[in-house]
This record gives sequence, C-alpha cells and structure tokens, in this order.
Amino acid sequence: MAALGAELRRRGEAAGLAAVGIAPASPMESVRQALEDRKAAGYAATMQFTYRNPARSTDPGRALLGARSLVVGALWYGDGEAAPNGGAGDKAHVGSDSDALMPTRPRGTVARYASQDYYSRLRAALGALADVLEQGGWATRVLVDDNALVDRAAAHRAGVGWFGKNANILLPGLGSWCVLGAVVTDAPLPTGREVADGCGACRRCLRACPTGALVSPGVLDARRCLAWLLQAEGTFPFEYRAPLGDRIYGCDDCQETCPVNRQDGPVPAEVSQTGSRRAQVDLLEMLRAPDRALLEQFGLWYIARRDPRYLRRNALIVLANCADGRSPEVEEVLEGYLSHPDEMLRAHAVWAAARLGRRDLLSRGKGLEEEGSAVVLEELRRVDEVEPRTR
Repeated sequence: MAALGAELRRRGEAAGLAAVGIAPASPMESVRQALEDRKAAGYAATMQFTYRNPARSTDPGRALLGARSLVVGALWYGDGEAAPNGGAGDKAHVGSDSDALMPTRPRGTVARYASQDYYSRLRAALGALADVLEQGGWATRVLVDDNALVDRAAAHRAGVGWFGKNANILLPGLGSWCVLGAVVTDAPLPTGREVADGCGACRRCLRACPTGALVSPGVLDARRCLAWLLQAEGTFPFEYRAPLGDRIYGCDDCQETCPVNRQDGPVPAEVSQTGSRRAQVDLLEMLRAPDRALLEQFGLWYIARRDPRYLRRNALIVLANCADGRSPEVEEVLEGYLSHPDEMLRAHAVWAAARLGRRDLLSRGKGLEEEGSAVVLEELRRVDEVEPRTR
C-alpha cells in the first residue's frame, strides 16, 4: 500500500495539486463536538453546510460504506495575475487598463477563491486520484465543497497543513490560499502526520477582521462574518453594511494580512499557479441586469435560495460604499430601487441613498411617503443613524 500512496501523491502533483495527504477515515469526534459547541453558542448563525448534521460531516464512513482512508488534496490559488475573465464561472469582469478611463465606475471586489471555478479544477484532480484507486479495485467517493465532510479537519488530519488562527488550513510555505477536497476510499492506505502549528504568537488575522468575527484563534462567529452575511437570507445587518466596503462576494482580509500568505519566496515548481488577484464586478450592471442574466453570470456563487434579489441587496450596499452619489447613473439606479416592488430592496435602497448623501431622493421614491412596509419604515426611521460616506 505504500507504493499506492506514493503513486497517489505523484498523480496529485501531476494534476496540479499543491499538496496531497492521507488520513484514516475514522470518525472525528473532537471535531463533531466542536461543531456542536459552536452551534450551541450561536456561532453558526443560520449556516447549514457541515453544521447541519455534525455526526454525518465528521464521519467519512457515512459517505462511503467501509471507508478506511481519506485522500485529501489542496488546490492552490494564491499567485499569478488576475484572470482575463475572472469572477464567478470566469464570467465576472476583472478590471483592465481601459478601466482607468472610467475611475468613477463603481465596482465590487470578489474574494480570490471565487474569482474562477477552482472547485471544478479540484474535482477533476481528485477524480484522477479516484481513477487510480478504482483501477486497483477500490471503491471511492469524491467530496468537494460537500456538506458530507469537514474538509479542513480532514486536511489537518492528513498532514496537508495546520489550522490557522484565521480558521483556515495553512500549507507549509504556501499559506491558506487553497481549496480543499477529498477522496473517500475503502483502500487501507498509509496515513500521514499532522503538521505542527506555524502561527506561533501571531494574531494579525484576528486584528484584521473588520467586524471582529474571529472571536478567538480558529473560532469564527458567522453572525459577524461578512463572507457569510453576503450569503445569508433576509436584511443585511445595519451595523455591518459600512464595514462591508466594496466586498460583493467573500472577504479575504484575514488571509491577506497573514505573514505566511505574504511570503515573497519562489513558488515550488510542482505547484500549479492558477491563481488570480482581485476580480471585480460592475455594480451598475448587476443592479440593471434581469434575473436570468444575474444567475447565468454569478450562478457559481452561493446565492441564498438561488434568488437573485440577494445579489441585488448586496450590490446596493456595496454601491453605497464606493460610488459617487452625484453620478446620474447612480441616481437613476437608486431612484429605481426606491420604487422597487420588493420591500427588502426598497429598504436597502433607503440606506444606500442616505449613505451616498442623497436623502433628497427619499422624497422622490414613488410610494415612500405612504410606505406600508415595516421593513422600509424601519430604514426610514434610522436614516439619521447612517453616516454619509466621505469621498
């Protein structure tokens, strides 16, 4: 089995994986307990995924009958220039030289992991490892971005990296710019050793979080996490709208401040350099696009209930944080949303108008003076609490 384990690592590197590790597929009891404790403390908020059923997501045997090993892979995305067509599914706009001619065009920033479809590449690479195992007569199941497995815990157990204080797995010499997945198999493979902690006394990521969502080393409170709030249903919390800044999907602050992620040394030759930097999307285009176009362009993002109204909600907040309120285009879009039939969008448009210093638009919104929605009335009541953005 040692030869098979070595072959899997070799095939993984050939497929572009930055690291391949092997772990036993026994239940991860301490991880299950941690998930249960965090749910009880409220840190999971309305997040489901691996929190939905901790007993299932921490037991690989639930994913594959007779599971004995986990082959864990990490696809790195932390270097290289911005992709020419980055963004969700390689469709969202990335700033180019021509954009310098339109400096006031408001854009939202996309987290690096969502700037391209890295999970498809990871799935293909892990599929190649599954093929090797199946050719030997072993059963497999590939798990990528799947609620059946806590992939970070699996990666830590497999020796792929250590648990950082930012709650991500950090690969030695490369850091946390990676997506993780695993092949569950009934093959009895030789397992690796866990990687020792590499964070030491550093707490930069905890200090860098704009909302204090990292409540302690490695512990994230989703109720404050901007990346989660962008995916959650309902009204975006009032107190976190300004801190959202220009983030339209995801948040990289705790990774960007990490010293391990900011190393200037050469990237090992075997690591596939498929990364992209800061992809951006045009906010006015998002807010004007029809529902079908929004889902086609951003369909690879997690969108609550696959409802494009949440993309619009987020875009209104980000627009207010980075646009010029005097722009005729911005004014036109705001006026349209102040009269929108969706009360949630009207409510966020009220906040956006106040944030952009355009309270004058509130008296123009058709129906606002006779507003019957409690959600919108609450936003109107709190208008004086909104701090206008300074240019």
